[in-house]
Amino acid sequence: MKRSPLTLTVAALLIIIFGLMLFVYQVRKSEVAVVTLFGNIRDVKTEPGPGLRWPWPIEQVSKLDQRVQVLEGKYEQIKLPDQNILMLGVFVGYRVSDAGSFYKSFDRGSIPEAERTLDGFVRSAKNEVAGQHPFSDFVSTDEKQMKFNQIEKEILDKVQQQLQGKGYGIEVKFVQIAKIGLPESVTKTVLDRMTSERQYYISQISSLGDKEARKVKSEADSQALITLANADAESLKIKGEGEAQMMKSLEVLQQNPGLAIFNMQMTAAEEFLRKSTLILDQSFSPLQWLRMDQSSINNQTNLVFQH
Repeated sequence: MKRSPLTLTVAALLIIIFGLMLFVYQVRKSEVAVVTLFGNIRDVKTEPGPGLRWPWPIEQVSKLDQRVQVLEGKYEQIKLPDQNILMLGVFVGYRVSDAGSFYKSFDRGSIPEAERTLDGFVRSAKNEVAGQHPFSDFVSTDEKQMKFNQIEKEILDKVQQQLQGKGYGIEVKFVQIAKIGLPESVTKTVLDRMTSERQYYISQISSLGDKEARKVKSEADSQALITLANADAESLKIKGEGEAQMMKSLEVLQQNPGLAIFNMQMTAAEEFLRKSTLILDQSFSPLQWLRMDQSSINNQTNLVFQH
């Protein structure tokens, strides 16, 4: 039975693809490949691209991620040197720096096993470093007293020091505090202490405010006294001038009794006519002036001023 050229071509391509899958492997840019021959490391390929191998079980290719991985440690309590208890959790960033050593150290490059080992170093470093810092370095109302950056650097240095010479092929890039808190048993005590500190600042501010208020009030009272004294002096001056003017008027009236009587009658008539409407006889003083003609009024007025 004859086969068509198309069928033969497809079959050939499938054989080639299958052969490539058996003898060729691909490494991505973010990966590193460890090639083992009967369980022993034959090659470590760090450059991206294709590579050749013998098919399994002769050779086996294990790929490891070279990017920075994040491991979050346990959130646990730590006793500080000032006898306070603090809940602290950190996370670390690490990467595989030596794929061959990593593969040998952790059961053919097992990530879970590597992270369990790394977590032990991180916990040890965290407890040791935190045990050297007082509570105020972690929790304080003054941001300048807290030393997160310094504590993180000390933990990082301690972890790197512990890993040095172990040959694990792990590089720790950074350490950061992920979570910080207080056990429920001491939360109330700390809150009371913080409330007491804030109350102290409030008392200081209130005291300064009261002092400033008393100063402003004293200055205002002093200014008010000066203003009142000036006003009293001015009123006495005006009163004196008025009394002097009145004495001059009295001297004129004493010399001219008729003028004084005429002035009093005119003032009384003005008051009567301004405040109310009255019906009176013309003989009622000072209305007798109303029944006189203009020439009589002028004569009377001239007699008064000539008296």
